[in-house]
Amino acid sequence: MRTRTLRRAGLIAVAAGAIATLAACSSTPSASVDAGSETPTTTAEPAGARIAVSYEGGILVLDGESLEPVADLESEEFTRLNPAGDGRHVMVTMSEGFQVLDTAAGSTDEPALTDLIFAADTPGHVVRHGGKTVLYADGTSDTTIFDTDALLSAGDELPATETVPGVEAHHGVSVVLEDGTFLTTVGDADGRTGISATDASGAVVATSDACPGVHGEGTAADEAVVFGCENGALLYRDGEILKLDAPDQPYGRMGNAYVSETSPLVVGDYKSDPDDEGYLLRAVTVIDTEAGTLEVVDLPEGVEYTFRDIARGPEDLAYILATDGSIHVFDPAGGELIDVFPVIEAWEGPAEWQDAHPAIVVAGDIAYVTEPAADAIHAVDLTSGKIVDSATLDVTPNEVAVAAG
Repeated sequence: MRTRTLRRAGLIAVAAGAIATLAACSSTPSASVDAGSETPTTTAEPAGARIAVSYEGGILVLDGESLEPVADLESEEFTRLNPAGDGRHVMVTMSEGFQVLDTAAGSTDEPALTDLIFAADTPGHVVRHGGKTVLYADGTSDTTIFDTDALLSAGDELPATETVPGVEAHHGVSVVLEDGTFLTTVGDADGRTGISATDASGAVVATSDACPGVHGEGTAADEAVVFGCENGALLYRDGEILKLDAPDQPYGRMGNAYVSETSPLVVGDYKSDPDDEGYLLRAVTVIDTEAGTLEVVDLPEGVEYTFRDIARGPEDLAYILATDGSIHVFDPAGGELIDVFPVIEAWEGPAEWQDAHPAIVVAGDIAYVTEPAADAIHAVDLTSGKIVDSATLDVTPNEVAVAAG
């Protein structure tokens, strides 16, 4: 295992002139930095995967193989990171909307937080499916849709977009299926109640108001889509909506879905006590989109996690980064943990969900795990459970996203 310290000094590159607002900033760092040196070098070969890591007031871009620093970019104080879906860009939630971070993965270009912004009032969820990237604005409930790969050739202008106006503003999410079916959450300032499905012509296909607190989504094999509810989940498949009840009523909340588009099994988070303080969770849901079933699996004592700590990976398994510091391998087909990989020190849940706490993201066979308490990031081979590289950062990592190159 190799361990490095990422030196922030000399890596921040700010665009010429003063930055008027962080929301519209654009930084252009040097192409790459040799380990232990602040002398810029030119990248001769196209870069592989890149890792974007947010911290308070900035975003680090790391080489996905060596974890060496590539760029350190100014941003707003707190930002959320979501892959755009094209293997190169990351959507950064800023005050003005979704700002495009070019990690330069798969190219010889320099990373930059570009001036390209998909305007949005209170930017929220980013969904990638079927060659489309879908952006949801909570402040208006407008949905912006564009061809995912169009960003690769967009240059200095945003790609062509389609906007589906919202009806009543709420914290929501939308999905576009390959046949043009548009799925979106329904709600208003007082709450969220369900989903609506329309076909490519705009005609209503199906609706449901049986999903209080609807939140999150995931598209599994054969375009079966799951939305979480405070009392179970909604499953959309073949033009129909099926309500799946949680075993705990009236409150058994699934808020996030972790999917593989090659598996009919969806893994979701789960909370059964609405009065439970904090953000640590102790069970998961397993939804079989073919059988139309929802089951809850309790995790062993000490295996707790937050919404940032589950990812799907090799063999369509789920990988849970728990508070004991280990990645627990969960087999959704058997509903059981089948392996464990120690990675970081034990940790406690955050006081607020925005606070920096460990997170896991997966690209291929490699999981990237952040360790805020140690200002560190680790690369773990999920086929062997071994830590293949680690790096100590000069900042405290918060959110993380991968551009696979």
